[in-house]
Amino acid sequence: MTLTQSTSLENDKMDQSVEKLDRLKGILRQMDKMLVAFSGGVDSTFLLKICKEVLGDKVVAITAASSTYSSQELRESKSIAKSLGVEHVVIETLEVEDERFTSNPPDRCYYCKKELFSRLLEVAHKQGLNYILDGSNTDDTRDYRPGSRAAEELHVRSPLREAGFTKNEIRELSRKMNLPTSDKPPEACLASRIPYGDRITREKLLQVEKAEEILRATGIRQVRVRHHGNIARIEIPLTDFQALLTKSTSSGLVREIKRLGYDYVTLDLEGYRTGSMNEPLKKQVANNSNEN
Repeated sequence: MTLTQSTSLENDKMDQSVEKLDRLKGILRQMDKMLVAFSGGVDSTFLLKICKEVLGDKVVAITAASSTYSSQELRESKSIAKSLGVEHVVIETLEVEDERFTSNPPDRCYYCKKELFSRLLEVAHKQGLNYILDGSNTDDTRDYRPGSRAAEELHVRSPLREAGFTKNEIRELSRKMNLPTSDKPPEACLASRIPYGDRITREKLLQVEKAEEILRATGIRQVRVRHHGNIARIEIPLTDFQALLTKSTSSGLVREIKRLGYDYVTLDLEGYRTGSMNEPLKKQVANNSNEN
């Protein structure tokens, strides 16, 4: 590909992003007072920014405080909402008290999101907010996400997906808007670190959170600690392996993580990948299809 062709391709992509941004603003203009489910991540921050531009003070950001999300995420969401000048409310969700969630079935995300969106619906009714929005984009349809069923049942709108935005497009526009989340690594509920069928407890969630804090303190930004009983299975990008495996670094990390209650600390040689805990499910589905 020549430099001219490459430049033309980049211009086409930007034109598409601008068209989608106009489409997004058009969707939001048709709404009135709204509530945005705000995690402080890439998608919800971008959505909140555009909502603020279009509807001003008719927007309220709501963040859930729960054992399933890290305290760092909560602090960051407060800081970002303040910088955007948006009213920010923190509520508590109690999915960890729901047996249907803590028993950790493959559709646990449905019960988590059902709890979250039900609580948001209560807040919306009390404050006279007409719409509940989340930051789902078109890429989210590619993985197993049972939580989307809860959004549909409770009429939660996903304007980024409606406008056709991909994750990369959101990141690129966020960068141009100087949003602090433009290069933020993807985050997920801490329960996603626990294999399906293993009971979810506050203690396990806190153990995972602390282990990931230890790893991030080394400067590695994309981290997952998968909780397999007494084994901590670390997923990080392949490019960070060398830095992590230096003798001085790895020995200290192993010691600190073991203090949290793990007996073994392992590094997954496949590296970080989204939805790795869904891999056994996909394998099972494939095997069932072959048998049929």
